[in-house]
Amino acid sequence: MSSRQLAERLGLASQSVDDMEKTEATGTIRLDTLRRAAAALDCTLVYALVPNQSLQAMVERRARALATAALDRVDQTMALEDQRVENPDREELIEDYIRQHIRDRDLWERR
Repeated sequence: MSSRQLAERLGLASQSVDDMEKTEATGTIRLDTLRRAAAALDCTLVYALVPNQSLQAMVERRARALATAALDRVDQTMALEDQRVENPDREELIEDYIRQHIRDRDLWERR
C-alpha cells in the first residue's frame, strides 16, 4: 500500500504519513498513532515486553545479587574489625541466605 493510500484510509495528508513513518523509524512514534494506523490497515496493534531470559532466572539472579551484597557487607564489617574469616562454602552461605532472608516481595526494592 502506498503512503497516499494509507493517508486516505487515515484521513490524513500524504505528508502526515511520511512524518509518521519518520517518527516510527526514529522510535518516537506514539502508541495512539500506531493504533490508528493498525486500525486503518484492519490490524491489531500488539505491544509486548518480552524478557531476555526466563522469569525464574531473573528471580534467581536478583535473589543471588541481594544475598551476595548482604554477605559482602558482613564481610566488610568483619574485616574492619579485623575478624574476617575465610569461608570456602560461600555458595552454600548464599543459598542459605536466600532461603532464610529473601522473600519475593523484597526482590525488586531499590537498595
